[in-house]
Amino acid sequence: MKIAQIAPLYEAVPPKLYGGTERIVAHLSDALVDLGHDVTLFSSADAQTRARLAPVRDQAFRLDPSPLKSDYAAHLSMLHEVRRRADEFDIIHFHVDLLHFPLFEEMAPRTITTLHGRLDLKDLPEVYRRWPDYPLVSISDSQRAPLPDANWVATVHHGLAEDLFLPPPAPRGDYLAFLGRISPEKRPDRAIEIARRAGRRLRIAAKVDVADQIYFKEAIEPLLADPLVEFIGEIGDADKAAFLGNAAGLLFPIDWPEPFGLVMIEAMACGTPVIAWNCGSVPEVIDYGVSGFIVRSMDEAVEAVGRLPELDRGDIRRSFERRFSSRVMAERYLELYGRLAGDGGVTPTLMAAE
Repeated sequence: MKIAQIAPLYEAVPPKLYGGTERIVAHLSDALVDLGHDVTLFSSADAQTRARLAPVRDQAFRLDPSPLKSDYAAHLSMLHEVRRRADEFDIIHFHVDLLHFPLFEEMAPRTITTLHGRLDLKDLPEVYRRWPDYPLVSISDSQRAPLPDANWVATVHHGLAEDLFLPPPAPRGDYLAFLGRISPEKRPDRAIEIARRAGRRLRIAAKVDVADQIYFKEAIEPLLADPLVEFIGEIGDADKAAFLGNAAGLLFPIDWPEPFGLVMIEAMACGTPVIAWNCGSVPEVIDYGVSGFIVRSMDEAVEAVGRLPELDRGDIRRSFERRFSSRVMAERYLELYGRLAGDGGVTPTLMAAE
């Protein structure tokens, strides 16, 4: 099958540091190639991929040092190139939210749009009513809640290459970990309180976006003076296996409708259990008592820290392999591609996530 993958241009594919969508596009593209398919990746030229690369910008925006750049211009140029070459592909798989909707209407039935972000935004319902013919994929069932009547055709959970992160041979397990982004909805303050109350060290490896710098300075930085807390900053894939694999557990104390939560399966790949708040996709990702604990209060979270030794790291890794490998993700997408390419359309169904 000839498949086009259309990535955002904000991060490299995969990202060199923090980043979710482009990381999934990278692992999906490689897994599809490994399964024998002809994949063309439209992205920035700094992508690392086994697919055919169709570069549309010299590098991703995030690490581009140029002070003058236009993400709108670059994405529109990319979409123009995809449209020009559209007849080369059986399926065109978009990962750029809804940016392509006005340009590909007549070929919508042979496209797939995976929505990677939150959908509870004021202006979205009207857009999905205006362009109802695009087959949409959610990354969790819970992500759909704000738009229940959209043209959902499947839920496909994220996956990662099985060899990206491996459990360390002798994990120390002597600290708790927080990985991701410093922001109010990610609740690093909760993570710090959990560690304090449990009397455990907490290591925080996280990005601070420009939009969150005031929150970091006012709400989080004063808490870093605690001797139990170590702030590392942003890390890339090369450092995640050791960071996560040697942790007693990952804290994921979110306070928002998380569409998926990639860091949870990164921890699982390392054999590390997760303590996560019962929000968004969490109940779909964490098998309670197997890969971690789902909590609803600070008291439950602190209690869960004491229960981490009950969980078997080998079972956690096997759960990742069974549910969240990139091959599993690619096979689920291939089933959907086949339905779309076979008859030019697809009947909305809930694609099993197991």
